[in-house]
This record gives sequence, C-alpha cells and structure tokens, in this order.
Amino acid sequence: MTAIIAGALAGLGGAAAYDSLTDDASVRPSNTSLDSPASNVSDKPAPKGSVQEVANAILPSVVMINAGAGSGSGIVISADGLILTNNHVVEGASEGGELAVSFNDGSTASADVLGTDPVTDLAVIQAEDVSGLKPATLGSSSDLAVGQQVVAVGSPFGLDSTVTSGIVSALNRPVSAGGSGQGEPTVFPAVQTDAAINPGNSGGPLVNMRGEVIGINSAIYSPTSITGQSGSVGLGFAVPIDEARPIANQLVDGEEPSHAQIGVTVTNQSGENGLSGGAQVHSIEEDSAADGAGLEQGDLITRVDEHVITTSDDLVAIVRTFRPGDEVSLTVLRDGDEQQIDLTLGSDTE
Repeated sequence: MTAIIAGALAGLGGAAAYDSLTDDASVRPSNTSLDSPASNVSDKPAPKGSVQEVANAILPSVVMINAGAGSGSGIVISADGLILTNNHVVEGASEGGELAVSFNDGSTASADVLGTDPVTDLAVIQAEDVSGLKPATLGSSSDLAVGQQVVAVGSPFGLDSTVTSGIVSALNRPVSAGGSGQGEPTVFPAVQTDAAINPGNSGGPLVNMRGEVIGINSAIYSPTSITGQSGSVGLGFAVPIDEARPIANQLVDGEEPSHAQIGVTVTNQSGENGLSGGAQVHSIEEDSAADGAGLEQGDLITRVDEHVITTSDDLVAIVRTFRPGDEVSLTVLRDGDEQQIDLTLGSDTE
C-alpha cells in the first residue's frame, strides 16, 4: 500500500480539506442557491442496475448544507432530520456560524450541530422542525472490491443533486484530510474512486449499485489551478461507511467518539532500495495496548493481520478500520527476526 497520494494531499495543505465549504462562494454560478434546487428524481422507470436507478433511490436522501461562506453535502440518516456529513463542512457553525439545509424536494430548514469528530472528519447535524424524510440505506464497505461500480452524489460548487459515477479504484488508501487551518489533518483509510468529486461534494454519499451508502465523500487530490481552486482529476476519497457508522452512532447518542489505538508513535523506515519498508516504533505509551503486548522501541511493524504496512500513515489508517477492543496480530521485525505479536486494541478515550 503506497502512501504517495496521502503525502501529496498533505503537501498541498488543503486539496483534501478544500473539498469543503471553504471554497470561494463567488465561483458558484449565480443561479444556484438554496432557493433554486435542482429536481433530478425522474418519474420514469429506470433500467435495472443502472446509475439512473441508483440516483432515483439515493437523491431524496442527499442534502445541500449551507454554512455561509460556502456549501457542502450531507446524508439523511433519520426521518426526523439527523444528517451525517463531514466535520470540515460544519466546523464554522460549531464556532457560532449558522447552518441551513436544502432538501431534494426544494424545502429548507435551519440546522444545529449535534456532534463532531475531527479525528475521522465526521459530524452529525439536526435539521429543525422536519419529519417524514427518507433516510439513506447504509450498506457495508467490508465487501467492496476494486473495479466495483459506484455513484457519488452531492453539491459540487453549489450545484445541488449532482450525480457522477465511476469505480472503486483502491481500498484502504491512507489519506490525510480534514484539517482546514484550524485543526490538525487526520489520516483515514479511504475508499478511492474515479467518480468525479469536487469542492462541495464533502459529506455526500458514495453509493454502490444497490443504492446503499458505502462511503462519505471527504477528500480529493487535485493540482491547484491558477485561480487557486481545486477540482476533480479522478482521485476522490471517501471515509468507509463501516468506519463512519459507529462514530455517527456515538455522536447521535451524545457520547465522546472513540477510536482504536495501539499506543505508539511511529516513523517511516526505508529499506536498502530506498522504498518505505514499514512503520518503526519510536515510543510506547505507558499502560497502552502496545506496552502490554511487549512491543519495543525500534520494532518495525510490517503487517496488521493481512494488511501490509509500508509507512506510518498505513499503520494509522489500518488501525482506524478497527474498533477499541478488537484483537489484531502484528508482524514485527526485531533485530532482524520476524515475529507475531497479538494485542487487543485500546481506545483514545480511556
């Protein structure tokens, strides 16, 4: 697993985070606003298994979120107005800003931030005084396959109810995203897709051909244009729904979000050929999972279960695919000898 994309995103310092409400509102066409939504759900029967069928199923569950300076997207997860989106879409509202939500039928509502998790770049908001909404069907990201067809829906550049399609290009891609100048970027194990994702798509769904949400569109890699505005070059990244679901449940329940951790700091280790060869343990937190399992400073972690680890970002991303309390097996090189170390993952809330 290469971390080149993650490095490029971090190096640009915002191509990922720029897939958010921070895009300059002046670049959005003047005829796109909360008062003029597109109406894209067709009454005509769609061919079975087509993108049109998927679009008809998911569009009523996708919203446009306006936060004043720009816009993002969100996914309806309850009939009474719970909406899942990205933290970087709503972080301005968390600091006193206002949120407005535009639904697919043209109706609008004010919204409040229910909870945020900068670590996974997720948030849940509550639309006020709404009922009878159509919640999206949340699928599973554990059975995704490279090459599988997917559909992305959202409001790129303020163009609500926009549908694009593509394939799953890679899985568990370590991507640094979410930081927008006020918060530290986070690394997540992304579903990579070539479906067009642009600024404003953040928080919208990546959907399989059964119309089930399998990811939350969160980041793009895009060389910044001469105008300073990023755009799609076929490298989009979504938070897998299996990682998003437990965090969303905790936010809805008013709990502090928890994340699995080993309890180490790591650095990249290059092999003789100059390529990254694993994540080397730099320090170990006392009484952590790593401490209890016998990891030592200088150990080189090369696998977590069946997942190959070539960089420190790989390790962070893969660990975040698990939950606190899960058991994993680490493949470790110590003094030239390979060994297996089993441990139970800790929690960052303990």
